[in-house]
Amino acid sequence: MTVISTTPDPATGTLTLVAEFSAPPKDVWRLWADPRLLERWWGPPTYPATFREYEFTVGGEARYHMTGPDGSRSNGFWRLTALDEPRSLEFEDGFADQDGNPTASLPTSSTRVDFDEVPAGTRMTIVFRYDTAEELERVLAMGMAEGIQGSFGQMDALLAGA
Repeated sequence: MTVISTTPDPATGTLTLVAEFSAPPKDVWRLWADPRLLERWWGPPTYPATFREYEFTVGGEARYHMTGPDGSRSNGFWRLTALDEPRSLEFEDGFADQDGNPTASLPTSSTRVDFDEVPAGTRMTIVFRYDTAEELERVLAMGMAEGIQGSFGQMDALLAGA
């Protein structure tokens, strides 16, 4: 399996995921940069994502929804704050209303993704940072750790060309 670890740290308000791929960083980067590829893995297998807007530039925004098995939709947004192709990207990630506008009642994370070349290919480290331990605990109670493991576990098949 791709995902090596998923580690919550309430003391720092972070959730860290580490995964390795047998592909170079530029190929893993492409899974983030291309919204049609992103749709094939962002969201757990039973909650696929649809990106309605996607501007992959610093200051750009994304609006998306995940559709559950029962047809229900969960909306989200990103605000891209840094891009260093193919080494890292940073964005705000949060919940949104049906129009894609941020929802203040649910936590937003500052997220950083690093792509490091390793002998086997790429090690990707993602840190979701919340303002408080309570916000982290809230998203963990909603199933975020399990959700991201399932989501990121779908990347191998895309890198293999499936």
